[in-house]
Amino acid sequence: MNHQNSAEFEQLNSIKSELARLNYAYYVLDAPIESDAYYDELYQKLKSIEEQFPEWVTADSPTQRIGGQPLEQFESVTHSKQMFSLENAFSNEDMQAFIKRIQERLEVSSDTLEFVAEPKMDGLAISIRYENGVLVQAATRGDGVTGEDVTHNIRTIRSIPLKLFTANSSKNNSRHESELEPPQVLEVRGEIFMSKTSFENLNKKQAELGQKTFANPRNAAAGTLRQLDSKIAAKRNLSLYLYGWGEISDDYQWPETYAEVLTQLKKWGLPTHPLADTLIGLDAIEDYYDRLQAQRNALPYEIDGIVYKLNKIKGQETLGFTSKAPRWAIARKFPAQEVWTELLGIDIQVGRTGALTPVARLKPVEVGGVVVSNATLHNLDEIQRKDTRVGDWVIVRRAGDVIPEVVGPVLAKRKSELAQFEMPEACPVCNSEVIKEEDKAVYRCSGGLFCPAQAKRALQHFVSRKAMDIQGLGNKLINQLNDRGLLKHPNDFYALTIEQLAELDRMAVKSATNVIQAIEASKETTLQRFLFSLGIPEVGEVTAKNLANHFKSLDKVMEASLEALIEVDDVGDIVAHHIETFFAQPHNQEVIQGLIHAGIHWPEITDKTETNAALAENPFFGKTVVITGTLETMGRSDAKAHFEALGAKVTGSVSKKTDYLLAGEKAGSKLSKAESLGVTVLSEQLFISQIEALN
Repeated sequence: MNHQNSAEFEQLNSIKSELARLNYAYYVLDAPIESDAYYDELYQKLKSIEEQFPEWVTADSPTQRIGGQPLEQFESVTHSKQMFSLENAFSNEDMQAFIKRIQERLEVSSDTLEFVAEPKMDGLAISIRYENGVLVQAATRGDGVTGEDVTHNIRTIRSIPLKLFTANSSKNNSRHESELEPPQVLEVRGEIFMSKTSFENLNKKQAELGQKTFANPRNAAAGTLRQLDSKIAAKRNLSLYLYGWGEISDDYQWPETYAEVLTQLKKWGLPTHPLADTLIGLDAIEDYYDRLQAQRNALPYEIDGIVYKLNKIKGQETLGFTSKAPRWAIARKFPAQEVWTELLGIDIQVGRTGALTPVARLKPVEVGGVVVSNATLHNLDEIQRKDTRVGDWVIVRRAGDVIPEVVGPVLAKRKSELAQFEMPEACPVCNSEVIKEEDKAVYRCSGGLFCPAQAKRALQHFVSRKAMDIQGLGNKLINQLNDRGLLKHPNDFYALTIEQLAELDRMAVKSATNVIQAIEASKETTLQRFLFSLGIPEVGEVTAKNLANHFKSLDKVMEASLEALIEVDDVGDIVAHHIETFFAQPHNQEVIQGLIHAGIHWPEITDKTETNAALAENPFFGKTVVITGTLETMGRSDAKAHFEALGAKVTGSVSKKTDYLLAGEKAGSKLSKAESLGVTVLSEQLFISQIEALN
């Protein structure tokens, strides 16, 4: 069979061209022109044809992006033309000197020199060779003369075409038509990198699998490119931007400028940097630097500077190279965002919620233009996972205004065995016991009422509406009182005077009097509110209510063992541990006694056995209720209290288990769902009449 004339062979080539067009639009232009479903459908058709005619499978087929068996080792590749590095510039003065050197060597005016500026990707250099338009080899830079063959991994990167576009390769898409055919031999050079999102996803997966995470996207890209198994590389979403070329067929004539070369590379389907720009004069060069530095942290990939290249190719050829770098290009570096320094110690900071955070004390070092002496270590799990130890040299990273963090240790510089870090057993601020939250990475100070580090949050919670409900004591007022040393612990509220309050900002005698009256009124409360006001970790309104109803006195709650606490509804092992630890702290006991001595009291809770028997006769006892919409006569919190007093359970969402829906004005979707499920719907007035009938 002459497959050149077969319908299947024509269809195969047509599909390959279409898939190349879609890949180019999606990965190079970043402008998809068809749905993923359309792409997948074509891809499956191509696979089907190739399975039927395996002799038609070629290296440029989209199905061949991921190879078969992993390599046993990397092969060395000698570059046909040396891969040079770049000289660096760190200031505007360095840039002025660079331009002056070019001006003097070319004997031209500086205001006539054109440069192309491109973001300097923080990745690793690659050389990709095409022969007759087909990708045949890719090699790392290595030492500039010899690199490693990584063709199997480069083929997995979808922004890199396996076959270049030609003038006739895509007749139906003018964007791909090219005035120049690719040369018979074309080596392009560029930077392999990993986007910030791909890097975060990769590290998340590595951590979930208990495997080593990568320090930064550059290391992740380098580690990925050196995988012997291309299937691993294919999953890690590497990318490429091209910035130059190596060997080209002798008979091929490049355009006259570097900017035109970039345009031509893009026409062949190769990815060039979209932020590249042509500039004239030092002012334009400095302006581009300032603009890119401002955008740096918002870009989806890491850059560490800008590369400036003389635009005219003849000028480049005249200037030539030193032994290491071209004379016509320079890398203007941004301030480093990642440096190495010594970890002198690990201090513990106590946050307003009592969480203990380890902070690295560093030998001062400049990072991103700022001198850094402290950096976050996140938590003990992160310290142990990264194996960071006091005395290590560590990698410190800072991106823009982000708090500096320790990325990890430089293990090659660890000279001796160093002790592993452990969290303290006592709070460094108040000396209360430190507890580890089960199934969490958080260590927390248990001295919530006493610990100065937690004071403002504890005080604000104590006066809140669902706790002691002290009107007029807003956060700003509490902060002023705390800052002046008048208010350290909740019992201090009850020692405040009108005179002290009247001296504060935006306070007068009348407003101060109102606050003192509200403080006095708060002394009459309930055990449930009082327990909630203490701010015990994991103890919300419901748990506080269950504790009060179960033990019926504060003393019994404070004395309860873990076993006794677990018997309470809604209290499990973790919550019971929080409660027991909280009440075991002498500092917390001292504050609680101060509150009781100040006159806080509540009515005695009596045995409700008989009451519960009577409750069981009402229609809401043991039922599940949802409240929605605006209630005019009673608030939703009051309605909830009425239902709970009648033995009902109030939840937030409608389901098949819902027995009643109390619907006010603008009930919305919950009402519609309740009606569709056959749930009994109550109006506010009907509910009020039922309450009155029960009473």
